[in-house]
Amino acid sequence: MQNVTAVGHRGDPYRVRENTTDSLRSALEQGADAVEIDVRLTRDGVPVLLHDETLKRLWELDRPLKSLSADEVRGLTDGGVPTLVEALAATEGGRVMVDLPGAADPRAVRRIVDVIRECGAEDRVYYCAGADVMLAVRAADPAAEIAMTWTSLAPPRPTLLDAVRPRWLNYRFTLMDRDLTAHIHRDGYLVSVWTPDTRRSMRRLLDMGVDSITTNRVDVLCALPADRQQGPAN
Repeated sequence: MQNVTAVGHRGDPYRVRENTTDSLRSALEQGADAVEIDVRLTRDGVPVLLHDETLKRLWELDRPLKSLSADEVRGLTDGGVPTLVEALAATEGGRVMVDLPGAADPRAVRRIVDVIRECGAEDRVYYCAGADVMLAVRAADPAAEIAMTWTSLAPPRPTLLDAVRPRWLNYRFTLMDRDLTAHIHRDGYLVSVWTPDTRRSMRRLLDMGVDSITTNRVDVLCALPADRQQGPAN
């Protein structure tokens, strides 16, 4: 069976609330090789972990993150929304895939990249998002490791790939088949997929030869046969 990197999507959200330090630790305890987190900026420019634009879904507070300071977020959630600095500390040297769902502004991207650099974590962090955001990451850090998210069966343009210089191409798992996996590998890229949560889907993807699986059920992925070894995340 192909070696594969097991990535906990927002930590271990079936057990612990997503994008919290407890969720990240739980995913690593379940055997994840890496954790995926979503990072946005507060009103005062502090990177924190939150996928949505507001606190409503997770914290039952219909307040836009961008309207709140980091101190206000901490108070409203009783410290439940960690800063990026806290998340990097909580992962204790583990690999972290940083998704940037709200970082259309290159200045926001640079702020997040700068915080990662200030924490000395650039060697264990890699980034995922669409092409525009990844271009901003590449501008902010020429050495960054990138998993460029791609949502179409039409291949990325060669000029785009040359500009972004991704290590990985990151696809929704339902788009993948053997031919696409083989084509991406022939072009010299690793294949990352998101987010299958059933054993059947995981096994199918392993049989295709993907290199990384991001899942909400990292415990299920890690419980697959013992020859599921850590892949090329390091």
